[in-house]
Amino acid sequence: MKNKLKILFVSSEVAPFAKTGGLADVAGSLPQAIKEEGHDIRVVMPQYRQIPWDYLQNLEHQLHFRTRVGWRDNYVGVNSLEREGVINYFIDNKNYFDRDSLYDNKDKHIQFAYFCRAVLEMLPKINFQPDIIHCNDWQTGPLSIMLKENYQTYDFYKDIKTVYTIHNLRYQGVFGKEVLDDVLALHSKYWDWGVVCHDDCINYMKMGIEMSDMITTVSKTYASEIKTPYFGEGLDYVLRMNADDLYGIVNGISYQENDPTSDNRIYANYSADNLSGKYENKRRLQEDMGLPIREDVPVISLISRLVEQKGLDLISAIVDELLQEDIQLIILGTGEYFYEEMFKDIGRRYPNKVAANIRYDSNLAQKIYAGSDIFLMPSKYEPCGLGQLFSLRYGTIPLVRETGGLNDTIKSYNEVTGEGNGFTFKNYNAHDMLYTIRRAINLYHQPELWDKLVRRAMSFDFSWNKSANEYIELYCRLLGINQEELDKNKELEAKVLKLNMNSENKVEGLGDLIQKVNLNLASKENLTELKGIGPHLADKIINYRSQEGMFKNLDELKKIKGVGNKLFGELKKLLTY
Repeated sequence: MKNKLKILFVSSEVAPFAKTGGLADVAGSLPQAIKEEGHDIRVVMPQYRQIPWDYLQNLEHQLHFRTRVGWRDNYVGVNSLEREGVINYFIDNKNYFDRDSLYDNKDKHIQFAYFCRAVLEMLPKINFQPDIIHCNDWQTGPLSIMLKENYQTYDFYKDIKTVYTIHNLRYQGVFGKEVLDDVLALHSKYWDWGVVCHDDCINYMKMGIEMSDMITTVSKTYASEIKTPYFGEGLDYVLRMNADDLYGIVNGISYQENDPTSDNRIYANYSADNLSGKYENKRRLQEDMGLPIREDVPVISLISRLVEQKGLDLISAIVDELLQEDIQLIILGTGEYFYEEMFKDIGRRYPNKVAANIRYDSNLAQKIYAGSDIFLMPSKYEPCGLGQLFSLRYGTIPLVRETGGLNDTIKSYNEVTGEGNGFTFKNYNAHDMLYTIRRAINLYHQPELWDKLVRRAMSFDFSWNKSANEYIELYCRLLGINQEELDKNKELEAKVLKLNMNSENKVEGLGDLIQKVNLNLASKENLTELKGIGPHLADKIINYRSQEGMFKNLDELKKIKGVGNKLFGELKKLLTY
């Protein structure tokens, strides 16, 4: 009776351990949401030098072994850390991951081929046999072809399916043809068939698309857009060929970490029912930014990488015209030199209207989300986007271009019906954007209508719960599992566990003070609470149960490495089956 899925989530970065972009936020939050639905999901990433010491010092060494990347013989260390109920594994190799940069390395084609192979070879050694391996972006592109070519002839791997998520199609992992043999050790037939190459180069992204069992991307609109030449970054033909296996699921954000009623990173807390704290955030933000403190002027904010993709050429074209309006503009971000200098120059020319913060500061970002009135996001393309979701959460009205995830999450305000949660424009045109900004400014000066829109925006739910359930539905479809049956089995297990907890299984000699724990129903948390069983042994017990089925008697515990006669004698007093 299968009552939960087993998933390995593979990512090159995971928040809060290491982050360069939105992928880390997804990898840090989505697995937690899936775990909360009752599934066994674990995460694996490289053990970079950049991981904060607070986490590194608490890693638990699981095992080490050696693997090959082409002709190279490499050490693999596997360390782990449980965070908020999810086990995170870290692949340790100082040669590959003790670097100044996560990705800007000349041998990154070897780094991430090594990472993919180490992940696959780790699985039987840690006794975790996933139903699904969920890969993300070009860094994990080779994993699916390695699984099919090198491992699925073995019983342990033969039923494992792969899901591949495209977070940003622009970054593809493009390398020379020699990588096929020298690094990936793949037969030349894959080159001849076009599975691994594009434009006469090895392409890790294309490998992931071609060889995975299911492909997802981070919004329904982006899933449609990338099948066209304009958005497809040269791989649109591959995505059209695999269209039947391509799905779009919008990302979410953590509503626990980003809660205006309790967030200690903002100036004052508030809710949709009481917006007085939001006005205080605006006043304090204006003060800190060196802008005139004025409640009657709308504050427009931009938190972004300063690159052309984000629509900054539109702002450049109309910025002087825009600043003739009675507004204030706050910018936060770093990026291309041209745009950094452009915003610095605007700040110098309009000191009472513009605050240009050419840096990234996560705490200041929260203050800007909370203290602004309008959040500007005019992207040329946007696979999903998170800024508009943060701004909704904090009651700052998004103004976006209708592309990718922006189109899926922001619906334009309708002056007649009052529907919508932001302002949108369709054409990639500077004056269309300016017209839309003026629409928003006009509504801002109608306080009663504006407050209604703010409250409406804050009522939208873009937490991870909905996205997690959509992923679970896709996993079930891929495995041929009826999700309703899976849910019924989980409910049945919960009922049996409740009955067991109310049973008369008492520890001998302690009367009603302590109940015995059922070995076949206990969670990792239940087992870890028992004297003599730590998290590592609890994992082994649960993995044994997953592989071998229910314990038929307590003596089976002796088959698990780490359970000697002395410990077994103690555990017999605490366990039932």
